Amino acid sequence: MPPAWTQNYDPLGSPILSTFVAALPVLSLFYLLAVRKMIAWKAAVCSFLLAILLALVFCRMPAPMVGATVVHGFAYAAIRIIWVLLSAVFVYEVTVASGHFSTIKSSIGNITDDRRLQILLVAYAFGAILEGAGGGGAPVAICGAMMVGLGFKPFESAVLCLIANTAPVAFGGMGNPIRTLVAVTGLPEADLSATVGRILPWTAILLPFWLIRTYTTTAGTLAVWPGLAACGLGFGAIQFFWSNYMDAALVDIIGGMGTLVWLAVFFRFWRPGAAPPIGWKKVLHAWSPFLLLAVLVVAWGLPWFKPAIESTSYRIPVPGLHNLVQRTPPVVAAAHTEPAVFDIAWLASVGTPTFLAGLLSGPILGLTLRRTLAIFAATCVKMRFSMLAILAMLGLGYLTRYSGMDAILGLALANTGWLFPFFGTMIGWLGVALTGTDAGSNALFGSLQVITANKLGLSPVLMASANSAGGVMGKMIDAQSIIVACAATGLDRREGDLFRAVLWHSVALAVIVGLIVMAYAYWFPQWIPAGRSF
Repeated sequence: MPPAWTQNYDPLGSPILSTFVAALPVLSLFYLLAVRKMIAWKAAVCSFLLAILLALVFCRMPAPMVGATVVHGFAYAAIRIIWVLLSAVFVYEVTVASGHFSTIKSSIGNITDDRRLQILLVAYAFGAILEGAGGGGAPVAICGAMMVGLGFKPFESAVLCLIANTAPVAFGGMGNPIRTLVAVTGLPEADLSATVGRILPWTAILLPFWLIRTYTTTAGTLAVWPGLAACGLGFGAIQFFWSNYMDAALVDIIGGMGTLVWLAVFFRFWRPGAAPPIGWKKVLHAWSPFLLLAVLVVAWGLPWFKPAIESTSYRIPVPGLHNLVQRTPPVVAAAHTEPAVFDIAWLASVGTPTFLAGLLSGPILGLTLRRTLAIFAATCVKMRFSMLAILAMLGLGYLTRYSGMDAILGLALANTGWLFPFFGTMIGWLGVALTGTDAGSNALFGSLQVITANKLGLSPVLMASANSAGGVMGKMIDAQSIIVACAATGLDRREGDLFRAVLWHSVALAVIVGLIVMAYAYWFPQWIPAGRSF
């Protein structure tokens, strides 16, 4: 086995210059998308190639390791993201091709025919269920496509779904970000879950008002304030209760389902307008693809079924990379090598039950199996450039991690003294913007948060949780989410416009989370959980 390569966190001998150079791949991506308005896949490929160059020249990472890192990122992208995205869009396309999407639109109108409140039902509540069940781009893909089908403009659908897919992200994928945080910090899961569940409900309450104000005027927002308050308070209360007293795995699924039921009941007693009746059997038939999707995805994560599914997966060490990249203090408490393992989990991936839902839904909705498979093939062709962009972005993300560029950026934000509760939150935001996942950000910066918190006399539980809570606001601007949103809503070459549209929302909401964390750190430290258990 070749000797391990040690990451250098100041390659240029100047922290400022090293930080600037480490940020170039991300800055170039933002510049190409937002300023030059370059097509997403081209911008992603350009930034990816720049990341390769910097890993070789700036970080002096051995070329074979760079190649192995890229392959590792591509493999993860294919299995964990592209497969999920293709399958999610496939379910939607089957529903449209069968002609049943009009019934879905009518059924939502049966709960409320007010567009402002439909946003809450689809993007906020139903999106939370999908995020909790698997995430991986499915909430934005499915909800974005559904909203376009409901008659919303494609661009506004993409913006609203990206903003809505923030509150549930820290507990997405059956609580995977929290479990990742436990793995890298060694802190109790119950404490971390409870702390995140005390930070995010405040934004969950705010988010419905933020969403609808984005969609309409202030007067239009205030006209439906009872519905917005009911939505935010309902989801926030469930999120707080479940994360503090039950577990981290089902927070989003229970929260989303509970909010849907609560809103359906609430709108029977309060609604800004009337809605036409519709037969429940017809509604159930039209919704069957999405109901089947939710049932299968949840079943895939059940404790008695998940081990059997995961037993079909293969974990193979990445040749030339596994345990050959060494991280050192102050990024980690003690020097250790980074694992790099191919997780070949086609069956265990959320994409598999999603694909099965689409495949089974075709005959249920009256399509032949041949026609259903043809729809899937057409979906693959339609999304070929989106898949290329995702491959490039995951290659970039993995390069920043294994080359040490992520740590250079994290250390720069860590040197902020008493303001660290705020900037530590922004580290989480940056991590998700870089990696595309809250779990990825927690894996990158979770240990850094704990180490810095201990040095500054802050609660390590709070700062580790802040990484996850702040990270959710970076979800709407990561390139993967932007690409998925454009692909799902049929936006062609609008990635740069979409990025600019959601950027300020992302920054503003992250700042709000940072201020909440500051309040817990200095004014309400007694509210930080300790020694809890489920």
